[in-house]
Amino acid sequence: MENKGQVMTSRLSYAFGAFGHDMFYATLSTYFIMFVTSHLFDNGASGAKMISYITMIIMFLRFFELVIDPFIGNTIDNTSTRWGNFKPWIVGGGLISSVTIAILFTNMGGLNTSNPLLYLIIFAVLYITMDIFYSFKDVGFWSMIPALSFDSREREKTATFARVGSNIGANIVGVMVMPIVLMFSQVSNHGQGDNRGWFAFAMVVATVSFVSALIVGLGTKEKNSELRKNKEKTSFSGVIKVLTRNDQLMWLSLTYALYTSGMQITNALELYYFTYILGNAAQFSLLASINAVIGVFAVLAFPPMAQKFSRRNVFFISIGIMLIALILFLFAGNSLPMVLAAAVLFYIPQPLIFLVVLMIITDSVEYGQLKFGHRDESLTSQFARCWIKWVVPSLTGWLG
Repeated sequence: MENKGQVMTSRLSYAFGAFGHDMFYATLSTYFIMFVTSHLFDNGASGAKMISYITMIIMFLRFFELVIDPFIGNTIDNTSTRWGNFKPWIVGGGLISSVTIAILFTNMGGLNTSNPLLYLIIFAVLYITMDIFYSFKDVGFWSMIPALSFDSREREKTATFARVGSNIGANIVGVMVMPIVLMFSQVSNHGQGDNRGWFAFAMVVATVSFVSALIVGLGTKEKNSELRKNKEKTSFSGVIKVLTRNDQLMWLSLTYALYTSGMQITNALELYYFTYILGNAAQFSLLASINAVIGVFAVLAFPPMAQKFSRRNVFFISIGIMLIALILFLFAGNSLPMVLAAAVLFYIPQPLIFLVVLMIITDSVEYGQLKFGHRDESLTSQFARCWIKWVVPSLTGWLG
């Protein structure tokens, strides 16, 4: 039995880990492509051609990751160290992914213009390296929840703390991106900064991401129990069998992938909306600040809402609110108040939906164990999250 101090230390460490983890993800999923399109390749037809190559490379690598991700999860499940299953991958993956993302936010010594082909080759190598090790960190981090506690209510509290941290982390990126970029840029470039400023921004994110991973390694503790012990390890040949037999996991992955595609398209276009329609990218920090504050309250409201209305009803209410927000977007035009209202209303339900899905993914670990007699924590979590965080966003980004 752990005392309250140990429990709180674990929750706070995990929450800070989520803070840095989602700072990294928001930077990669939203602001990296903004750097590529607006700064790295902004020279007409040749730049557009390079952008198309890069987005195609990203999409191809993400689908390649779809193939290997179940084996990443299985590798973590089969890991056994004195630090546990997850911590070595969280810290190691955090270090390597942080270093590579900082390099990706550069022109690699001018290769983007002097030797575009070599740039694309190096970009592909660096990106898949970053992608794979971030996936190890990602699945290791979120798969820890079933190992941190066997009590469903405690899991909800831990996940709520984590979602508060990830909400702040994801939104603080939007608050600080343009101020940091402009602070370190040599030229303002009409308020968009230059390559030097974007690299400084990436370094800040990379540093926070690694430090937060280190805090998770030091401040959390996995629960050892007979319930978590398998008599035999899942072989590579048995990975697909484990996934396809878990019907709850399969249906969840399919439906949430459809939801994520629409959400990612809308979120990714918001900075472009402020830059090219409203004509003031700096105002995007205002939206991110509002979302960061409101998002915390939305996350804190999840446990009582789930208890009173059930997770299922919370999910459908949240979807309804997002649809109303999209209707407001249709009539927003150049009106900043209407754009802010629509964007905030669209964002508020996202943490709630994430928590509902995260709890279902977490509970499906026990569902699979009860049904098939084998526990696969990371493998189960990674399959669903692979679609949620990588493949669908890549496909929608390429089509966009």
